[in-house]
Amino acid sequence: MASTAPLTVEEMLEIEAIKRVRILYSHYFDMGDIDNLVDLFTDDAVCEFGPNYGGDWVGKERIRAGYQEFEGEGGPFSGAMHANTNPWIELTGPDTAKGRWYLLDLSLSGPADQNPLMLMGIYDDVYRKVEGEWKIVRTYIDFVWPNRDYRGPREG
Repeated sequence: MASTAPLTVEEMLEIEAIKRVRILYSHYFDMGDIDNLVDLFTDDAVCEFGPNYGGDWVGKERIRAGYQEFEGEGGPFSGAMHANTNPWIELTGPDTAKGRWYLLDLSLSGPADQNPLMLMGIYDDVYRKVEGEWKIVRTYIDFVWPNRDYRGPREG
């Protein structure tokens, strides 16, 4: 269970730095900036996206290939826009943290009169500070709409 103790200024700054990682993730992915996107991960990172998305992507090379496969066609912001809200971040150690984020995945390729909402989910991330920068170590998505594939928060 999350602590209810007040956060220190230092803890708040670390949490803001972690928020920036997830926000940059969506910007880089949506802009098709795969190099900067992959740089947000540790060398040993794992994207646990399940069988519909190629299974686990282990290591930066596989992560790069996976995102390139799902990259939109036609340049920046041509496929989807990922809106992340409701961050819940817990520092688990001086250089480790975990977090969950609501995801609204919006289609940018349909007609203007079509509902752009493609799916809703929850990112579940583990972070590690590497050489002074927060990076994603593990991530998965709990899909909650239109399909329901919900695992819930990570243990530990």
